[in-house]
Amino acid sequence: MIRQIPARLCVGLIVSSLFATTGRSQLVNRYNYDRQAEMFVNAGMQALLTCNGLFVSNRTLEQLHQAELKMDQMPLAPAHEVTIDRERKAVAVGEQGVGPVMRAAYREGLGCVLMGPEQTFRDIDRLPILTTPPLEGDPSRLPWPDGDLISAKPLREHIDKKALDTAADFAFDRIAHGHESQITMSLLVVHKGDIVLERYAPGVDLTTKTRTWSTAKSIAGTLIGIAVGDGKLALDAPLPFRDWGPGRGPVPETDPRRKITLRNVLNMSSGLYPVDNVSVTGSMLSYFGGASSRAGALDRGLVREPGTTWDYENYDSLLGVYALKTVLGDSQKYLEYPRRALLDQIGMRNTVVGIDRFGDYVLSSQIYTNARDLARFGLLYLNEGMWNGKRIVPESWIRFARTPAPSTRDTGRHYGGQFWLVPDDRTDLPQDTYSTAGSRGQYTIIIPSYDLVIVRRGEDWLSSDGFSNWDLASEVLKAFPKSKGAAKLK
Repeated sequence: MIRQIPARLCVGLIVSSLFATTGRSQLVNRYNYDRQAEMFVNAGMQALLTCNGLFVSNRTLEQLHQAELKMDQMPLAPAHEVTIDRERKAVAVGEQGVGPVMRAAYREGLGCVLMGPEQTFRDIDRLPILTTPPLEGDPSRLPWPDGDLISAKPLREHIDKKALDTAADFAFDRIAHGHESQITMSLLVVHKGDIVLERYAPGVDLTTKTRTWSTAKSIAGTLIGIAVGDGKLALDAPLPFRDWGPGRGPVPETDPRRKITLRNVLNMSSGLYPVDNVSVTGSMLSYFGGASSRAGALDRGLVREPGTTWDYENYDSLLGVYALKTVLGDSQKYLEYPRRALLDQIGMRNTVVGIDRFGDYVLSSQIYTNARDLARFGLLYLNEGMWNGKRIVPESWIRFARTPAPSTRDTGRHYGGQFWLVPDDRTDLPQDTYSTAGSRGQYTIIIPSYDLVIVRRGEDWLSSDGFSNWDLASEVLKAFPKSKGAAKLK
């Protein structure tokens, strides 16, 4: 039996140590058997983040070194080992003959795709593309939230502007609160459908797209929920594939993994081996090492009864995404699905969903978007899955996302269906509060009892000092003392 290890939100690179026991003494074997994998991952992370930063976020290399490439656990290759091909929109990191060279290239409609260690820039044309035309309409001329045109209007009388500004200062002036590694890029507060606060850091504006990290999981869950509403998937049916263990063919009916349901994986309760908690050779190889995200998710054995133990695993989310791909069948329909089913429906024009080189969406982390698109996403949930009178997400799926996973019953009921739930001990927040959460401080917080959506985008660089979405929510709520939800807190 594998001892449960507390899960982490951040994507830190772990230098593994092997422990062996000889007699009564415990010896530390200092050989790092993951070293080669770490080299691939380190170079691949720098290549992919640089490529997306330059050609999706449209930031300068100097900005990237001050922001996206600034992480305490990310060793950067020196400048002479970084090649930027602006004509091809591609980046290579590494020195041939010294270590692995990892490459990433921009692909239409999908952002940058990480290439395999064996590939060169000559292989770029073999990578997936998505040529779906952009959503019609000029967002600068379309009223919010379908577009970006904001009509000037006074704050509602029940909103305390001074408290709202204080909450913004709380989010941006982190040095004053003893957290210099917490860097807030943007903050949006939406109340009753109106943007009542919008603030950006220098060099950032409403067009700036950055990586969502694990906030992508909530978007993935939504796409899966739409498919459930359409009858393509069933929450409590076994996952609709049999090819556990990639390349080995279908497993027999007696394989215990055949019992894992969609609910299990979306509740982070698959019972599969928790590879991300013990080695860099887990999903990090899919994110940044050029490995297949689908193959890695499938190649795990069952170590616990499904649905009984909570363990935060990127590969659990990716199993749900593979289930979606399986039932959609056609690879082109799969590529178009995020746009057609969700993004275009609610005006998320600035959102780019990333894919691996094998044609599988890396929807546990790889999305680039801006603060306003995440606010739109939050509004969709605040409105119980409705948009302009049209049902986008089943109301039952909204309830599922907000319902504590059964496996968290004894640990605080902190997680639902690809969303985080407010901790039981937060008496300063209404218990209907829930949130997306991604590494480096990517949050979309939804508080139905206050009719509020709060979006915070961050570039926090110290993994041990994470920005608290719940503390931010508490500060923002001080600006709404006369709301219906405020009475429930008293």
